[in-house]
Amino acid sequence: MNSKIKEPSVDFLFDAVLTLKTRDECYAFFEDLCTVPEIKAMSQRLLVAHMLSNKKVYSDIVAETGASTATISRVNRSLHYGSDGYVMVFKRLDDVSKKEKQ
Repeated sequence: MNSKIKEPSVDFLFDAVLTLKTRDECYAFFEDLCTVPEIKAMSQRLLVAHMLSNKKVYSDIVAETGASTATISRVNRSLHYGSDGYVMVFKRLDDVSKKEKQ
């Protein structure tokens, strides 16, 4: 856990996010909380991380997502030296996908 962000207001934000139950609830909450560019930037970083996890090369990621090489590099650093949050989420998404196919 990154102690640089650990504070009561961030705990409050994360507790709020943990109450969301549906995609529609997420849309409503995040549209109120963030600007459209902020939401798109977060979704782009998540997609870049997923593509990097699947061994896509920078040029393909740039072409598909429009992300800058600086953004891709920053996400790549997080994948290799971060808190493994991306890895945790991708595993859970994969598990959900497998259950849905059964």
